[in-house]
Amino acid sequence: MHRTVISDTSSLILFHKIDEFSLLEKVYGELITTPEIAEEFGEKLPDWVKIQSVSDTKYQKFLETQVDHGEASAIALAAEYEDVTLLLDDLKARKLATKLNFKVTGALGVIHKAKQLSVIPKVKPLINKLLTTDFRIADNIIEEILKLNNE
Repeated sequence: MHRTVISDTSSLILFHKIDEFSLLEKVYGELITTPEIAEEFGEKLPDWVKIQSVSDTKYQKFLETQVDHGEASAIALAAEYEDVTLLLDDLKARKLATKLNFKVTGALGVIHKAKQLSVIPKVKPLINKLLTTDFRIADNIIEEILKLNNE
């Protein structure tokens, strides 16, 4: 049915900041994250976010030489699943995850999917909310998402 979605801290924080945390549930039903990320997030996570530890801690330690603690735990956990999407916004982490052949999406991908699923009527108001935070994204990518959604 649904593929497994593992979220890094940045996506959780972004949607929390713009008061759209429930959008993640509406789009994915359930998210999985790691204890490291839950701790970085610092707020109580709702029941639809499952917290799971990485089995292969050696792999996680290796990944930590490339990306931060939370991102490394998300990627290491993803390696334990067959069909998985990683929710990552950090460019370095996204590049690494892509190199490791993981399917990657980020905040804009979530918003785009929400529109496709008719969870939200328009993407632009949400993108505008994202831009009020410290979220940085190239204008051409924003234009692309708006164009994809006929806005």
